[in-house]
Amino acid sequence: MADEVARETRHHRIVVIGTGFAGIGMAVRLKQAGYDDFVVLERADDVGGTWRDNTYPGCRCDVPSHLYSFSFAPNPDWSSTFSPQPEIEDYLRKVTDRFDVRRHIRFGHAVEAAYWEGGQWRIRTSQGEFTAQLLLSGMGPLAEPSVPKLPGIESFEGEVFHSAQWDHDLDLSGRKVAVIGTGASAIQFVPAIQPEVEELHLFQRTPPWVLPRPDRRITEVEKAVFRRFPLVQKAVRAGIYWGRESMVLGFAKLPSIMKQVQKVAEKHLERQVRDPLLRAKLTPDFTLGCKRVLISDDYYPAITKPNVEVVIDGVAEVTPTGIVTADGVKHEVDTIIYGTGFRVTDLPVMDMVHGRDGLSLREAWSGGMEAHLGTAVSGFPNFFLLIGPNTGLGHSSMVFMIESQIAYILDALKTMDSEGLQRVEVRPEVQRAFVDGVRSSMRNTVWTRGGCTSWYLDSEGRNTTLWPSFTFRFRQLTRHFDSADYQTLAM
Repeated sequence: MADEVARETRHHRIVVIGTGFAGIGMAVRLKQAGYDDFVVLERADDVGGTWRDNTYPGCRCDVPSHLYSFSFAPNPDWSSTFSPQPEIEDYLRKVTDRFDVRRHIRFGHAVEAAYWEGGQWRIRTSQGEFTAQLLLSGMGPLAEPSVPKLPGIESFEGEVFHSAQWDHDLDLSGRKVAVIGTGASAIQFVPAIQPEVEELHLFQRTPPWVLPRPDRRITEVEKAVFRRFPLVQKAVRAGIYWGRESMVLGFAKLPSIMKQVQKVAEKHLERQVRDPLLRAKLTPDFTLGCKRVLISDDYYPAITKPNVEVVIDGVAEVTPTGIVTADGVKHEVDTIIYGTGFRVTDLPVMDMVHGRDGLSLREAWSGGMEAHLGTAVSGFPNFFLLIGPNTGLGHSSMVFMIESQIAYILDALKTMDSEGLQRVEVRPEVQRAFVDGVRSSMRNTVWTRGGCTSWYLDSEGRNTTLWPSFTFRFRQLTRHFDSADYQTLAM
């Protein structure tokens, strides 16, 4: 029935793409602000975004539960201080239904392209076209898996899949498994599958720094208190938030602080890995924080087991029955699992969205991804990004950043209504000033000076993903929409 309505009602004032935290949060706030003429386009058959798609064993959040949720929809029933994936996915479903936004969602509508034409957006989907005055993208950076092009992979006779596309029908018991990558996903699923497999060959290009995970079960008494006294949970959330904000000092202000935190990681490694040769393989040669900081208590113990081999020589080629490394050694495997992350600096939205004169985001970003406040892009009228360039975090909850951007977009809508504006487009000089400021702030951060190459950086070595300051500063900047920063057209 919903699809029939979508086919009949093709024009909406607002089209939102995606139903992760960004899309669902945007939809809820639109309704609360009195905007009802909108649809949310979703390629899958349910909400959840990356928390719907990533179902690998051991998947959980590395931001504390009480902070990794909407401020307007606290959840008193988290099972532990760091939420497992099924609970986060379920939380997003409950928020969707509680705030009655499911009726605005068009499932099975994969966005293929969007063009600014005739003063409005034309959006082509797998189930037809929509037009809209405003286009809001909630397609986050963890949406499209990054799969390396390994020489000879097409000849491999075994099973191959990415951690974000986990094959739950495949029984790994007794299999010889190659895991490519040692990032945030791998350190979660490796301990989960290690006891099942016969052999696990872990191909590591660069070892990560790993800190202990301060996780614990949340008691039933605590849950009851949170339900009965919401202000208590709000206070807990505030405490977590400010504790996390203090970490910015090490990441972006005084990188020398990270050397002290690094000692904790070094002790953690020394305590859990007794073999000095293996410990040497697992010791990074860069400052903690330069790459994403990982937290785990079971990763190191898992890879010290007799059935696990840590391989540090690069992959030379894949054969029908295994992987040959640069040192000429052949590793016989029947399963390859990619733990290689996502296309963070090569977002699919870059090819989908075309602004004035047919210019795509990829063409506009030929010099690197950039947007004013990570939200508006010059040359793309009435278009706003959620989780856009330089809004990522290395220390806190992305939901905080998303809510800041949502507030900015809502103020843009209210301003358009109050000032009678049909179109707004950020001025290029305003965008340039903001981006220059971000890049200047980035120079002395651990991400730039920490001695590593990471997925935070694009092909030119620019950090176009992270926010180099406190999140409360970002909230201050996005609190109000200033039409003077935009080229406008009245109705």
